[in-house]
Amino acid sequence: MYHYSTAPSDFKWGVSTSAYQIEGGWNEDGRGPSIWDTFSQIPGNIFENGNGDIACDSYHQLDADLYMLRSLGVNSYRFSISWSRIFPSGQGTANSKGVEYYNKLIDGLLANNISPMVTLYHFDLPQALQDNVGGWENETIIDRFRDYAEVLFQRLGDRVKFWITLNEPYIIAHLGYGEGAFAPGNCCRL
Repeated sequence: MYHYSTAPSDFKWGVSTSAYQIEGGWNEDGRGPSIWDTFSQIPGNIFENGNGDIACDSYHQLDADLYMLRSLGVNSYRFSISWSRIFPSGQGTANSKGVEYYNKLIDGLLANNISPMVTLYHFDLPQALQDNVGGWENETIIDRFRDYAEVLFQRLGDRVKFWITLNEPYIIAHLGYGEGAFAPGNCCRL
């Protein structure tokens, strides 16, 4: 279906996902709730009251997902890491089960000649950081984000060469903290 021969040999063919939208396993292996877990549980916030509790169940279907990526013929995969899977309360000691999941994903990608491209933050702030410090409205979140990123760089950076800091920062600010249409649902605070 693709015209691979018409693109340069180093062209990056890829697909992307976000943790909250595909992983599921929302309360397993020590993962803490994110602002999307909380936001999506409020009736009327999401169309037909959908949520990411199970989503595509990628947390349990890793081998099947790797098979599908290989079958697509892609050579890159951009995915996000769930901050609350690594740090259930947003800070402290890294959750070993969360780190293990992403290690398996990255190792599986590399075994299939697919370059991992990691997004550090794709809308799913740990709920504890929203509750305790006010989320992105409090500048101390910068220190928590730095700590989170440093752990990921240390534990995964030997295999991940491409990092994206924030997915759509305007959307985070405008829809999450302006209109309130996205998590955390803080309306008209900008």
